[in-house]
Order: sequence, then C-alpha cells, then structure tokens
Amino acid sequence: MINLCLPPDLPAPETFTDATAAVDRLVELYESATEYLCTEFSRAMVKGAPDCRIRAYYPEIRVTTSSFAQVDTRLSYGHVVSPGTYATTVTRPSLFRHYLTQQIDLLICNHGQPVTIGPSNTPIPLHFAVASQPGLTVPQEGAAGFTLRDVFDVPDLSTTNDDIVNGTVQSDSATGPLALFTAQRIDYSLARLSHYTATEPEHFQNHVLFTNYQFYVAEFEAYARGQLADPKSGYVSFVSTGNVEITDPDMAIAPVEKQPQMPTYHLKRADGSGITLVNIGVGPSNAKTATDHIAVLRPHAWLMVGHCAGLRNTQALGDFVLAHAYLREDHVLDDDLPVWTPIPALAEIQIALEQAVAEVTELKGYDLKRIMRTGTVATIDNRNWELRDQSGPVQRLSQSRAIALDMESATIAANGYRFRVPYGTLLCVSDKPLHGELKLPGMASDFYKTQVARHLMIGIRAMEQLRGMPLERLHSRKLRSFDETAFL
Repeated sequence: MINLCLPPDLPAPETFTDATAAVDRLVELYESATEYLCTEFSRAMVKGAPDCRIRAYYPEIRVTTSSFAQVDTRLSYGHVVSPGTYATTVTRPSLFRHYLTQQIDLLICNHGQPVTIGPSNTPIPLHFAVASQPGLTVPQEGAAGFTLRDVFDVPDLSTTNDDIVNGTVQSDSATGPLALFTAQRIDYSLARLSHYTATEPEHFQNHVLFTNYQFYVAEFEAYARGQLADPKSGYVSFVSTGNVEITDPDMAIAPVEKQPQMPTYHLKRADGSGITLVNIGVGPSNAKTATDHIAVLRPHAWLMVGHCAGLRNTQALGDFVLAHAYLREDHVLDDDLPVWTPIPALAEIQIALEQAVAEVTELKGYDLKRIMRTGTVATIDNRNWELRDQSGPVQRLSQSRAIALDMESATIAANGYRFRVPYGTLLCVSDKPLHGELKLPGMASDFYKTQVARHLMIGIRAMEQLRGMPLERLHSRKLRSFDETAFL
C-alpha cells in the first residue's frame, strides 16, 4: 500500500453545460495539481525526500450519452459515434483553451448532454509538471540525493503511445476515448517540440509550412518584417529560434549560440491563425519527428514546400510540382500506417495551392502548365539512390507515374492523414538526375532563382487562403475513420 501525502483539496467532479466554464475548471484543476507538485519538489530538493509519496492527477473531461438519435454529421468531428461514456485526460488547458472550448461546446450542443470535469486517475509526471516553471528542472536519476521515482511519478512510456490515432486501442474499459491524444502523450510532444525547435509550443500557429531549404528562412523573416510594418496585415509579432519575439520590423534578432535540429519561426496573429515555418532538414526521419509532435497542437493545415528531383525530361529546373498522390518508400511509418493505405489528395488544399501558384506567377489556365505539373511524388529514404542499380527504382517510379522524388513529402502527407491534419505538397524542381542535371554549384539558371524566390510566397498565399476557409470545410471527412473520436 502506497502511503500518499495528503494533496490539496480539489473540487469534486461537476457537470457543465457551458464550455467556457468547463475549461475554466480544467485550468483550475491543472494549475492546482502542478503547483502542488512543483512546491513539494522544491521542498524535497532542500529538505530531502518526504516519508510519503507525492502525487497529483491530470484533469479529465467525461461525457455520457444514451441516445442513438442522429446528430448533425456534416461536421467530421464534434460528436461521438454511438451511445456510451467517453473521456480524455487534459494537460496545459490554458495553452489549449480555444481548442478545448470549441470542442466541448460542439459536444454539448450536438448531444444535448453536459460534460463532467474532475480529476482523472492518471498521475502527472513530475518532469511534465515543472515544464512551464522557469528555473525549475528535474535532475538526472541519482543526483537528487534520493530515488526520484520513489517519491514522484515519472513519465511512463507504456501509457504514452499512438494507439488511439492508429486505431489499435485494446482496452477492457467501458469508457471510450474522447480525443486523439492523452495528456501524457501531449506533454511528451510539447517537451520534444521545445527541444527540437528551440521555440515554446505557445508560439506555434495553426498553419504550418515545412521546408528542407535554409534559403526560405531568410525569405520568411523578410516577409514577416514587411507584414509587421503594415498595421492592416493582422500579424502582431515574429518569433525566431530561441523564443526571440519582435513586434517592430526594424528590431534586430541576435543569432542563437547553438542552432536546434529543426529551426522554427512563427509569424503570429492574435488568434493563433498565423503561419509557422519549420526547417526540418533532409530525410523522412526528421519529417516524421516534426509532424509526430506538432500534431498534438491540432493545426488546421500543414504543407510541404521543399525541393525535389524532377523525373520527366519535359520538366525544367524551377518548375513546380503539385502532389496529388504519393509513392511511399520512406519506411519510417510502415509500423503505424501500412503502405497499402491510400493517402488521398484533399480538394481544398489542392485548390488553394493551385490558386496561389497562379496568383504569384500571374499565369492562369493552360499557361500554368508551362511551369507546374500535377502528379505522383515519390518519397524515399536513400538520398543517394542514383548510385545503386537504377533498374529497380526507375521501374517502380515509372510504373507509379511519379513526376518527382524527394525525402519528406509522402511522410508529411501520411502523418497528416494519420493524425487527421489537412496536408498538401508543392515542390520546386532542383535537379533532374535521370537526365544528367545533378544538383551541382553553378547549375542554377535565372529562371530557377526566380522560381525559388516565388516558392515560399506561394506557400504563404495558400495558407492565407485556407485561413479564410470555414474550419468545418477544411477538416475533411476523408481523414476520419469508422470509430472516430469526437474531438478534432
């Protein structure tokens, strides 16, 4: 029998029919729990381990419905699939306030049932509790003068997984999942995001651009400064790696001493509908890592705007490729999403990207085909595939009708599909290895340089179009499974 220290008195589970009040209670429960853990941890580091275990619990949202009455299913979210009890643990409710208020409100309206807010039976790991406390860190095992896990709960990987999003949940519980991610899974990703991107999760915006080309970072900062100079733009600040935030376009940004693995930049709007740019570098592993963690923030869309190899002789360096299908040979998602799973093109994303290309290049209709091809993009995990026997890869590429090849796009699209995040891809041809045009210094033409400069702006314009689209239209039912969670 574990001897628990007496935690602070918390409100008993209570029903709510007002989403704002429900979220306020979530904030109260979470902040009381984490404050208790942080206070007791600070005391233990000075006075030594207490003679009882320190434990606090994540708050929980729970709803029960007994009716089979059909709800408005035009939305792909906001309702449970069948009568029963559904619940989810919650972390950082202040960070997710807008999202939680929206999702809870839809649930109450669609089912006519209140939600119950109270403590869960899932302990908050100490490492996650102190994450939002500046200057408070958990020492490595053995450095505290006592065995940490004898006194505090620590992260438990056995309960931190993607079983819900992968549709592989196996539970004897009568309670079904209400959301795609549990609190521990979200906390795990929030910590990783801070590490990999060197920016805090609260800076991330609802529209995320991924790139594999450093040039776009400078372009993005220049665009951001121009937007901050325009009071009508709606953008309020720009955040650079290291959480350096500027509101004045003339403010200097000091370089960070050590660049993170995935430098990230945020052009912010007050309601979170701005644009985040992540330079994921090269390779499907990085692409999976970034999207695995950003997904818990529930962005409204993410797009890949990177460089690729053009596979057709009719393409020129600098041409654009709009992906409408993907050949997945990246292998990093095979255990989570079988390769036979189709990754459909999403009409809303495709239209926004094509319109953005037309707007930026000032080409329309048939003339647009001069610089942009739509087709299959192949993603592989071997950057130097050209150095091996080409007969196998080239045959597969030809049979798939692929028009471009890269190392990230299919991974990002597949993870978007898996996490129910709308996705799309617009690439720029930077080499043509099958036709002797390798990526070598001095091969860039004026046309290529012009197209590269336009490429990021096309991605930004596409995001701005998507921002003006109703959320219920953007989040396609194509991304939802048979037995889906109510929360987006």
